Amino acid sequence: MCSWLPARAPDAHKYDFGHVLVLGGSRGLMGAPRLAALGALRGGAGLVTLGVPDFLEPIAAQGPWEAMTLALPAGPGGLSSVSLATVRAYVDKKRVTAVALGPGLGQGKETTSIVQNYLASVSTPTVIDADGLNALAKLGPVDSSCPLILTPHAGEMGRLLGISAEEVQKDRPNAVRTAARRYKAVVALKGHRTLVSDGDRLYVNKTGTPAMATAGMGDVLTGLVASLVAQVNAEGIAERLWRAAVLGVFLHGRAGQQFAIHQKTISVLATDILTGGDGVH
Repeated sequence: MCSWLPARAPDAHKYDFGHVLVLGGSRGLMGAPRLAALGALRGGAGLVTLGVPDFLEPIAAQGPWEAMTLALPAGPGGLSSVSLATVRAYVDKKRVTAVALGPGLGQGKETTSIVQNYLASVSTPTVIDADGLNALAKLGPVDSSCPLILTPHAGEMGRLLGISAEEVQKDRPNAVRTAARRYKAVVALKGHRTLVSDGDRLYVNKTGTPAMATAGMGDVLTGLVASLVAQVNAEGIAERLWRAAVLGVFLHGRAGQQFAIHQKTISVLATDILTGGDGVH
């Protein structure tokens, strides 16, 4: 797995390591996209942009300072579906290599149409999480040329498959394989022993700790995985998505595990694995 992330050349520059666009944010949920942006930055992305509703851009501009901001047309409380024209133009012009769709997106009236129109018109590799997954569950599998990584927890997975979270937990390997095949995506089913599947392969992650059961952890993972899409050493987009997801969940769990051990704490915050502590790099 170490060979998946090649050493950086001495003369490397930021454009060598991808540009992640975090697309989300809504009233009361601005922490999520900011955490995802931090996850992408800490994950090594050369450039990160926060695409948020225009009336919330001042909050996005408060940090992370290393991230750029993109003010998008807003509807009541969150993004408007007309924002997709701006997003498409930005993705093309700024050479965005991966999009993190969903952190803090909210469940407003336009969220489902935003996700539907996005999948119909964007072909950039995309990590979908949180409210992006809830919208996708309402839509079901859609025809799209967009390479996808989905990162649901058990409840979101249940909605994607039309079953209960309890049923998901009874047979997690079957659930993650089924979702990967149904949505033609690489899927990471979060939780104890996070599972990653592309419909055929199954990776069982053994890093992590119950101390990571805190708000915002999934947002950090979303940004981290998106950042790795442009950085992993792989031939072909399918293998690139697979390696980004597997490496992302491994590193995410490892960081939380190390922090909990070295800080002797029973609870790890999402910002802890971003800022680190003794023994965390």
